[in-house]
Amino acid sequence: MSPPLLQVNDLKKHFPVKKGLFNRKSEFVYAVDGVSFEIARGETLSLVGESGCGKSTVGRAILRLFDITSGQVILDGQRIDDAAPSTMRQMRRRVQVVFQDPFSSLNPRMRVRDILAEPIRNFGIAKSAEDLEVRVTALMDTVRLPREALNRRPHEFSGGQRQRIGIARALAAEPELIVCDEAVSALDVSVKAQIVNLLQDLQREFGLALLFISHDLAIVEHMTHRVAVMYLGKIVEVAPRRDIFAAPRHPYTKALLSAVPLPEPGAHRNPVILKGDVPSPINPPKGCRFHTRCPLVFDRCRVEEPVLRAAGAEQWVACHLEDGATVPSG
Repeated sequence: MSPPLLQVNDLKKHFPVKKGLFNRKSEFVYAVDGVSFEIARGETLSLVGESGCGKSTVGRAILRLFDITSGQVILDGQRIDDAAPSTMRQMRRRVQVVFQDPFSSLNPRMRVRDILAEPIRNFGIAKSAEDLEVRVTALMDTVRLPREALNRRPHEFSGGQRQRIGIARALAAEPELIVCDEAVSALDVSVKAQIVNLLQDLQREFGLALLFISHDLAIVEHMTHRVAVMYLGKIVEVAPRRDIFAAPRHPYTKALLSAVPLPEPGAHRNPVILKGDVPSPINPPKGCRFHTRCPLVFDRCRVEEPVLRAAGAEQWVACHLEDGATVPSG
C-alpha cells in the first residue's frame, strides 16, 4: 500500500483570548483539539460538521496560514508544520486552496489573465511569455470558461463563474492536493452541482487529492470517497461514504444525517432532535464533548473521553457505545 499524500497527526490549534481588566487574563479557544487523518493520492476526504466545529481551521492549518499549537502535518513524507520558508514555497505549489466566497477571494482590480498568470509566474512554471499565454488559455478551457473572458475583471462574472476562476487559479500551480473550504456553499443549487461535477472531472483528469470541507451532506454524498465528522474540535467518526451514509455509528453522525432531505417525493427521515446548543470551545465539556446533547448519554460519557477505535474494516468511531458499553436502563 502506497503512503498517504497528506498525513495529519494529533493536530491542535488553540487561539488565545484576552479578557479581564487590562487584558491580563488569558483563555483559549480550543478550535481544533487533537485531529488525525490521512488523504491518499487521488482521494476526496470530506470534513463535515456544524458551523464552528473547527473544520475550516483544520484546512487553514494544513495550508500554514497560521502556526499550529501542536501536532504534525506531513506532506508526502515530509513535515511541513515547522518547515523553513524555502521548503514552504515548494509546498504551496503542491497544496492549493479554493475559498468559500468567490466574491472576495479574487482581486477586483486584476483581470482574469493576470489572476491566472500570477501563480505561474510566482512558481516559475512557464518557460516563456508564449508558454505563459498557452497555459492561461488552457486553464480557461479546463474550467469551461470562454477564452475571450480573460480580459474581464471579476465583477463581470456570476458567482459560479468566479468560483471556476478560483479553481483555475488553484490549478495554475499544478498542485497535488486542493483544500476546498466550503467551496460551493455560497452558490445556487444548480451552480453547486456544476462546480461539484467540474471538481470530479478535474480530479479524474489530473489525479488530484481533495480535502472537501462542507456542512452540506447532500453534496458530500455525491462526490466524496471518505467522510470525517467533526464536533467541537474533534473527529468523532471516519468512514467510507457508503458506510457512513448507510450505517452511521456515532450518535452525532446519525443526528446530522437525519437532517439531510431525501430526493424521493414524499419520502422523509425520522429526524433526531438534539437538545441544547453546542458548548463553547473556550470551555468544552469534560469526557465526551457530545455528552451534553447526546440522547444516549450515560455516566461514563461525562468523565472519560472516548478515542477513535475501529468499528468495522474501514470505519472508526469515538464513542463508548462502540467498545461494548451499554446504556444503563432507567
